[in-house]
Amino acid sequence: MNSLQLKGTWNEVKGKLKQQYADLTDDDLMYTEGKEDELFGKLQKKLGKSKEEVQKLINEL
Repeated sequence: MNSLQLKGTWNEVKGKLKQQYADLTDDDLMYTEGKEDELFGKLQKKLGKSKEEVQKLINEL
């Protein structure tokens, strides 16, 4: 998923992530255009997954 696709569907993806991983907070899932790497870094740290695993998880939602 590229950044334009991510931006367009982020609210839906964010809701699904919060359902799957109850320990994620709104701060963890704050998306700012141009800061996708920072978002993936936060999710990697919180979920204990690699960047590729986080990207795959988001793409499958």
